[in-house]
Amino acid sequence: MPKISKCLFPAAGYGTRFLPATKAMPKEMLPIVNKPLIQYGVEEAIEAELTDIGVIAGRGKRAIEDHFDISYELEHQIAGTSKEILLENISSIISRCTISYTRQKEMLGLGHAILTGEVLVGDNPFAVILADDFCTNEPGVLRQMVDLYEQHECAIVAIETIPRDQTDKYGIIDGEEIEPGLFQISSMVEKPAPDVAPTNLAIIGRYILTPSIFDYIRGLAPGPSGEIQITDAINEQARHEKVLGYKFNGLRFDCGGIEGYVEATNYVFQQLNADS
Repeated sequence: MPKISKCLFPAAGYGTRFLPATKAMPKEMLPIVNKPLIQYGVEEAIEAELTDIGVIAGRGKRAIEDHFDISYELEHQIAGTSKEILLENISSIISRCTISYTRQKEMLGLGHAILTGEVLVGDNPFAVILADDFCTNEPGVLRQMVDLYEQHECAIVAIETIPRDQTDKYGIIDGEEIEPGLFQISSMVEKPAPDVAPTNLAIIGRYILTPSIFDYIRGLAPGPSGEIQITDAINEQARHEKVLGYKFNGLRFDCGGIEGYVEATNYVFQQLNADS
């Protein structure tokens, strides 16, 4: 299996939990203090040496493209001022990676979004970051997972232990712990009720996937909601191939909801104050 260099960012969702803020602004551009969520994710990918970035966008997402591009007018206006330093970080990102875009024309689930990104990754292993799962650690979660992939050369999903009464909000894995914090997955199920969930080990928004996943996605029928879930595709893959679940080191905030978003903002603000 070749070395991983590609990372997909599904970013076509509407962000309805943040309306009206997301009526005209992509939810991926919501700032944690002074940096948008998707930029934190791209930085995590670059730290893991994944510099071929693919964004699966949709209508109303042009702000993402503009953010990861040169702004000649702005740079001219602040050139030679004390504010010039504020663009150093994003300018470094732009120079260190290549960002390509494709569009998910219909919102048919995360599995469908990842299948839409096949044109960007081809027949190669790749990572997936869901930007609204904000993770923080040194090294980053994706760096930890890439290191594991280089040992095992198989699909890997990031997992964490959640309260049992929240299993109906996540994809849940079942499997055998083969090393401390590392599970060989036997099955997984999307959002099971707490009384039937096999474990309380939940999949969060970091994946390393092998190219065979696209055939598993193509073989799925849409679920009751009409969506194609990546959990169902990986579950089918785990029946035929080795798939691992990794309890990562670090903190994760669910910034898909207001409570987690506020917690992440407070955490980053405190860290910035502690470092200053």
